[in-house]
Amino acid sequence: MPGEAPILDRLGRPLSDLRISVIDECNFRCTYCMPKDLFGEGHPFLPYNMLLTFDEIVRVATLAAGLGVRKIKLTGGEPLMRMGVHELVPRLLAIDGIEDLGLITNGFHLGPLAPLLRRAGLERITISLDSIVPDTFDRITGRSGNLPRVLEGIAAARDAGFHNIKVNMVVQRGVNDHEVEQMAGHFRHTGITLRFIEYMDVGSRTTFQNELLVPNAELRTRLHREYGLEPVAESYGGEVADRYRYTDGAGEIGFISSMTQPFCRSCTRLRLSADGKLYRCLFSGVGLDTRAVLRGQSDDPDAELEDAMRRFWYGREDRYSELRGGETEVESVTPRSGRVEMYRMGG
Repeated sequence: MPGEAPILDRLGRPLSDLRISVIDECNFRCTYCMPKDLFGEGHPFLPYNMLLTFDEIVRVATLAAGLGVRKIKLTGGEPLMRMGVHELVPRLLAIDGIEDLGLITNGFHLGPLAPLLRRAGLERITISLDSIVPDTFDRITGRSGNLPRVLEGIAAARDAGFHNIKVNMVVQRGVNDHEVEQMAGHFRHTGITLRFIEYMDVGSRTTFQNELLVPNAELRTRLHREYGLEPVAESYGGEVADRYRYTDGAGEIGFISSMTQPFCRSCTRLRLSADGKLYRCLFSGVGLDTRAVLRGQSDDPDAELEDAMRRFWYGREDRYSELRGGETEVESVTPRSGRVEMYRMGG
């Protein structure tokens, strides 16, 4: 029941966060996630009857809350492509035990939907934006001419009353790393927190190129030299971003360094894919099929699923990024061919 101590995995990590992918479809073709040469215009996304319904999502989230989950983030694919997603927001916020709900989007559809999401009770929103230079933006997203619409979406979120807005920038060497100071300058004094995410080794179809990785320590040094930074204490246990503020009071920035400073030992996150599979790690290959249980012949599917979810977390010992940085061979940790794609369960 909500209020009880959260369950612990094999490494003593509690379950407290749930990421919910509401759809696997995306309108962008970002090079590090869904490059257009591999995910062309005719790419077969899941039909709607294969997606969890909103009722089913609420059932899984309710069970997760009973196991310790307090924070939920809606993701995709691109979650705003799921029709009526704003109607899911108040239903999740009404679950006993859920204290925080956020959403991550590429911003393309945010303009008209921001007021609906805010009125539904959403307070926290994150926009993925890797460049504010049109040519770079187009090259990374595999689409042309959409940057103004994304920037309009961010402005619409502010106008709708969102006060907790973050922008995530995946930095790649030789692609957009030279624009880091420009991005920081753009969001200083806006109240929006810019966070830099290290390019990661994700999915099974994209090819990881180590030469594209820019350690966040390098970016932090550059930004400190340009603007002046000082560290900020974490706001809660297990926070993935290292927080800093500008010494001149211009706001905060963050650094998510999952490749060079893995935070596996403090990871409290469970992921629900668009087709209803629970994963214990972004680099997982095997998931727990909640849809099969919910749509099966059990006399008490909720009780069966809760027991399965509890055992699933109890058996968790995933720490891919930590092992990747050590002596263990990466392919022996999680074979690339067996991994779920990031667009299926959110980044």
